[in-house]
Amino acid sequence: MYSTAVCPYCQRAEMLLKQRGVVEIEKIRIDLDPAQRDQMIAKTSRKTVPQIFIGDRHVGGFDDLAALDREGGLAPLLAD
Repeated sequence: MYSTAVCPYCQRAEMLLKQRGVVEIEKIRIDLDPAQRDQMIAKTSRKTVPQIFIGDRHVGGFDDLAALDREGGLAPLLAD
């Protein structure tokens, strides 16, 4: 998950993932490493955080993650 230190949506995404049983979240802090921000933009075509990946699949930001969860699509992704 691409994130920054003071991003409330990053914190909400982390909380949701933990509620769904995710134990370990790899956080890539783009506020500490500008090259990571450039990499995030190249991979996702988005400039905002969080940008969440589950495995190699780009899920999107927090709103996308929450919608995926509401639709029942998050649990199967996490089970893989």
